[in-house]
Amino acid sequence: MDKDSPASFSDFIIKPASGFSPQRLLSFNAELLEALFITSKLRWFQLTGMMNYASGFMAPFWTALQYFSNIEKNGSNGEGPFKLALDYLQLLMFEMQLTARGAMADMSAMSKYHMREMWNALVAVENSLQKGNPQDLVGFSEKQLELMDMVVNVYPGAVRQIESEFGFHLDNGRYVKVAETDRFALYQVLSISSAVKVRENGKPVLIVPPYVLGANILAFLPEEGRSYVHAFANQGIPTYIRLVKNIEENPAVQLMRGEEDVLDTRNFCEQLVARHGRAVTLNGYCQGGFMAALGVMSGELDGLVDALITCVAPLDGSRSEGLVEYIEHLPHHFRDLGYSLKTLPNGNKVVDGKVMSWVYKLKSIEKESPINSFYRDVELLAAGANKPLMINKVSAAIRHWLTYDITDIPVEITRLSFDSYTNPVAGDGTLPVKLFGRHLNFKSIREKGIKWLICIAENDELVEKSAALAPLDYVDAEVTTFPKGHTSIAILWSSPGSQCPIHMRYGNAPCDTDSSRGPVRFQLDLDEADFLNTVESSSLSLITN
Repeated sequence: MDKDSPASFSDFIIKPASGFSPQRLLSFNAELLEALFITSKLRWFQLTGMMNYASGFMAPFWTALQYFSNIEKNGSNGEGPFKLALDYLQLLMFEMQLTARGAMADMSAMSKYHMREMWNALVAVENSLQKGNPQDLVGFSEKQLELMDMVVNVYPGAVRQIESEFGFHLDNGRYVKVAETDRFALYQVLSISSAVKVRENGKPVLIVPPYVLGANILAFLPEEGRSYVHAFANQGIPTYIRLVKNIEENPAVQLMRGEEDVLDTRNFCEQLVARHGRAVTLNGYCQGGFMAALGVMSGELDGLVDALITCVAPLDGSRSEGLVEYIEHLPHHFRDLGYSLKTLPNGNKVVDGKVMSWVYKLKSIEKESPINSFYRDVELLAAGANKPLMINKVSAAIRHWLTYDITDIPVEITRLSFDSYTNPVAGDGTLPVKLFGRHLNFKSIREKGIKWLICIAENDELVEKSAALAPLDYVDAEVTTFPKGHTSIAILWSSPGSQCPIHMRYGNAPCDTDSSRGPVRFQLDLDEADFLNTVESSSLSLITN
């Protein structure tokens, strides 16, 4: 038609783009409405999940606030009103800083997730316009709804159900009670495989779990081959673990001091030496490693213990820059264990485990803020585009441990760790704590001829390398560095099929190299060396006679 001629009515009719019929557009509108309905339900689940995570994060705050109020209303420790006001102002500034850091972490997590979700939604819209593509808008929305439902409703149930597989189940026939005191019970750990028999004349290992993390982390998922204690027992090593009794029910545990911890360990070591005829290897994990080292340095274990293994243990807490920095931001007025003490019905005081664990979360607020934690779990449970959603047993067990495995701690045991974090080791190797009225010095471990393996985690944010390796400034010790974080030795590398199984000697990345060895291999090598020395001594004795 000529450009100068008048336009006809048909020229003004809007024609659908090529390939998109009016029926297809109507169908897309219906899909869009369905997707919006699904998304509204999805957002409700999402909001519920975020509120649940925030509520769980804040629960210890209300407890801590009550303790704080109880302490403060009883007086200001003689401080003048101006100094007290300044302390409160500094505390307020510190809290505002923590809140800002947590909020930034939350917003970053939300932005990262929803930007990716928006991009995937746009791809789904394009797929919807191309009829027959299974990754359309409705399919995308349904999968997102399924994911949120899993995080908010299904995942918590799986976390509760994993209890039957997680940790120590002392009544399943794989543990034998050997001895007990008012504070501890000593159990022998048997192999998962009935084909593996304990070498009764083998060198025994006594494992000391942490008070703060609890013992169950060391028997993480035995049936899945992820158990630190069973990694020893599965090699036929006489393996024992010292389990603290229920603090709520045992006043002796509530009032326990460091000296009693050591004396009970000596009691157990005496029984193990009598039982196996061999000196004991003392093996402590995290805080358990700190207590084991103190026991050796105290001299109470002389003649009973000839080897020491410490895994991710804060042997000089003052070198843990992250936690020390957190403590230093607190005004001196508030650097007191009294703000975390819980009074039990019998009047005894203990350190509230939930408040203590909350302190560690605040230290790492950028990673442990509630909304960030929620989206981290969403990412953890999300699957690829063509993969079904599923809950991993390891992630469920970790969440169970963090949620349900928190226990209170004896005050005097906590004070030993607190003093270590707030006071450095002296230049001559003397620790800032005493036991039995005696000074404790790292150099005494060398003088006693103790063979020492220090295991650390490359990306440990709870116990930094500098804190775990502090004794090397004063004594020689063998060091093995494992990949990943604080609990990786117990959770990941205890598996015989992992990249760095703890019963092996390492020569390739990602494990430590130069023929370093895991703690189980260290124990096996000690056992073999002791056996050869015994045979050699017996042979010389026969020749001499």
